[in-house]
Amino acid sequence: MFIPDTNHLRELTDGTALGEKLRQRILASKTGVVTSIISADESLRGWLALIARAASPERESEAYSRLNETISILGDLVRLPYDLDASARFQSFRKAGVRIGSKDLKIACIALEYDATVLTRNTRDFAVVPGLKMENWLD
Repeated sequence: MFIPDTNHLRELTDGTALGEKLRQRILASKTGVVTSIISADESLRGWLALIARAASPERESEAYSRLNETISILGDLVRLPYDLDASARFQSFRKAGVRIGSKDLKIACIALEYDATVLTRNTRDFAVVPGLKMENWLD
């Protein structure tokens, strides 16, 4: 099972050649591709913040369009929860001194709970999480 982090997920909504390449790789994957509620949270908050800051009707309209596309993609993917087991793992890593961004660590903890591989460009940060499998499908 593969879990795209927020950057991989965002590529799917960007409409670029890289995003299309990622979409095709996901469709061809023999292993399931899901997402996490953490990436859903980050993606939606990002578009909502952009909508709130929009300085023109055109930018606001574009941001709403991107929000809509993100919601559509999220609706097509299983969203793995951040449950009490993932939370306990998160707290254990923090106590052990694992220092990466909270959202990234939560995504990693969900992946570990489901024995999944995180799809990320951010391999340097995720590499500090013991036992985490990761790949970069955007290179």
